[in-house]
Amino acid sequence: MTLNRWTEEQVKLAFYLYCQLPFGKLHQGNPDIIALAALIQRTPSAVAFKLSNLASLDPAIRNSGRKGMGNVSKLDKQVWDEFHADWEGLADECITIRAHLSKETAQSTPDIPTTDGPDDKTEDFTGETRQVVTQQRIKQNFFRKAVLSSYNNRCCITGLSHPSLLIASHIVPWSKDKANRLNPSNGLCLSALHDRAFDQGLITLDQEWRVVLSSEIKRQTEPVFDTAFFTYEGQQVELPWRFAPDEVFMERHRAEVFIG
Repeated sequence: MTLNRWTEEQVKLAFYLYCQLPFGKLHQGNPDIIALAALIQRTPSAVAFKLSNLASLDPAIRNSGRKGMGNVSKLDKQVWDEFHADWEGLADECITIRAHLSKETAQSTPDIPTTDGPDDKTEDFTGETRQVVTQQRIKQNFFRKAVLSSYNNRCCITGLSHPSLLIASHIVPWSKDKANRLNPSNGLCLSALHDRAFDQGLITLDQEWRVVLSSEIKRQTEPVFDTAFFTYEGQQVELPWRFAPDEVFMERHRAEVFIG
């Protein structure tokens, strides 16, 4: 049975999904929207409508000239304000809500390629440890989808678009800032190679979002460095349509990670 009035839990799940979808995918035929609709006992068209309402609250949508439906409720605004700056809390709560609604905990989540998150290769987890690791993977999956969809699934340096070679790279490492582990504005979409270089402090971005190479990279003479790095030196990266990288996080990367 479909309820007329949206509950707070339903709006939270809708917001959680909204963050992971490109603006052009907010339609009732999207499999993710269909799955959420089934979970919360609403129609796919109702979920798509709600996501479009949430889009009208997004500064990135308003600033681009695009519009959502505009029929924003007080609850929509409340949920947006409550969770927009608390990504960890959003993920934890939505994991709990989904588990409750489906009457089962998530037992299978794909490995998410990261370079600075928890060790996904650890095996033989039991009890609470297994549950913690599963939740970490779900959260990493949220972060990956939110970042990659914002960059239209393309490396912001090279434009590479093969999904298996793309990483949602943390600007401030996972281990250094718990509060912003899942904040999409603490992420860049990078190729696996450039993610590794960024993570190791071999490259960074300046105040104008241009690629800066470390002295270590500049000393390299192998031809591959010409095409992989030197070509992009001084080039401004492609910025996302939403969840723009935070300047404060990038300053920290230059000060704490970049080796100069």
